[in-house]
Amino acid sequence: MPGSARVLLWTDTPAAYLEAIAAAGLESRVAVETLARTGQPSVEQRAEVEAMLALAAPPGLLPAMAKLRWVQGLTAGIEGWLALPDLPAGMMLTSARGTHRESMPENILGALFHIAKPYAAIVEDNKAATWTRRMAIPLNGQTLGILGLGAIGQDLARMAAAIGMRVVGTRRTPGELAGVETVYPPERTGEVLAQSDFVVLLLPSTPSTDNSVDAAMLARMKQGAWLLNFGRGALIVDADLIAAMESGHLAGAVLDVFRTEPLPKDHPFWTAKGIMVLPHIGGGHPDRDRTVAKLFVDNLRRFLDGNALREVVDRAAGY
Repeated sequence: MPGSARVLLWTDTPAAYLEAIAAAGLESRVAVETLARTGQPSVEQRAEVEAMLALAAPPGLLPAMAKLRWVQGLTAGIEGWLALPDLPAGMMLTSARGTHRESMPENILGALFHIAKPYAAIVEDNKAATWTRRMAIPLNGQTLGILGLGAIGQDLARMAAAIGMRVVGTRRTPGELAGVETVYPPERTGEVLAQSDFVVLLLPSTPSTDNSVDAAMLARMKQGAWLLNFGRGALIVDADLIAAMESGHLAGAVLDVFRTEPLPKDHPFWTAKGIMVLPHIGGGHPDRDRTVAKLFVDNLRRFLDGNALREVVDRAAGY
């Protein structure tokens, strides 16, 4: 349509985004095209598309899209985009930060309950028709340390406080938060580790956080504590975590994110003592596309009106 902005939805599930565009009354202002993730933008699309929704892009593509001014990522983690060697300096990049809030805090609580309550073992007892008395560990009164008190961390803190857990954590910007006893700056992470029975990683992957959970950091955790990583796989030095588990310093670890996904079959995490591998279930839920679509359409309207976008990626900070 003449005068309409060309928009490309590069996703296998475009329906929610098309419906959101229609519901927002933006159909007359955009010319929308869809493309499966296995496809590649056509010559015409490379020449004409001004805005794009996508999970990722290969090197060489974005500089060839002469009119592309804005890309909306589909995930909160944006390091794949920032790793592109030819990411155009003038292109606006927005993440889907905040769209995991419906499910991730609940899934982290689920992991905490799995650790503390013997239901999994009881299921195995049932299979063998065996009556075994088992003891559930109270979470009430235990300390939860959250490294990364962003939107998800704050929701988790409120939920954990509601069941009686004491919550401490780190955040780059100071200030009181609901459900959090003490908010520490990142440089005081060691104080969080020293007092936490459970440590949850919700940090982004940046040059300052990658490989930060190393032997020295793990040694500062309480004897017998648990580590839960729902942030990014690159945060942890894999070999150092395995060593901490084998030494008995930590009671266990629940990992939902990894450097390579799916986790290779020969990775030592599969057989390491005390490590539970989750298949990246943390942020997913059946209607997540509709949640991301709300953010995308809000940003699309802002883009068309020339207003500031939401969740703009700070390239210097790395998220």
